[in-house]
Amino acid sequence: MPIEVLSGTEALNEVAAYEGVDTVLTALVGVAGLMPTISAIENGKNIALANKETLVVAGELIRELVRQHGVNIYPVDSEHSAIFQCLTGESAQSIEKIILTASGGPFRGKSQAFLENVTKTQALKHPNWTMGAKITIDSASMMNKGLEVIEAKWLFD
Repeated sequence: MPIEVLSGTEALNEVAAYEGVDTVLTALVGVAGLMPTISAIENGKNIALANKETLVVAGELIRELVRQHGVNIYPVDSEHSAIFQCLTGESAQSIEKIILTASGGPFRGKSQAFLENVTKTQALKHPNWTMGAKITIDSASMMNKGLEVIEAKWLFD
């Protein structure tokens, strides 16, 4: 079998639409995951989603495309996957609310005065793991949790 090497945005869209594929894992960072996800949905592929930004920037569009093309979105990243698994077999009417937990980040329990003087260097020192600057800052500022709330809105209504 010959090996084909593809690159660039168009290649991502092409691969997401490959015939014979029934589920596409979209795990690109940021808005880069949007167009391949749309391509996959428009070609009848279920989506295993590990890219919250797709729903943050285009949740309404994605939900409409999913409905139109009769495919499913399966969240595979952390809290949303756990929520999805807990909801399996439950009727929507039986769910009162979904609670997303948050540790409070590296500055939990710090005073207002401390927070007013936090430096970038302090914010980039995540206490548990290394995730890259953007995700670490989003985590330290709790912005990531806000993005997860938006993601949950589009995934679970």
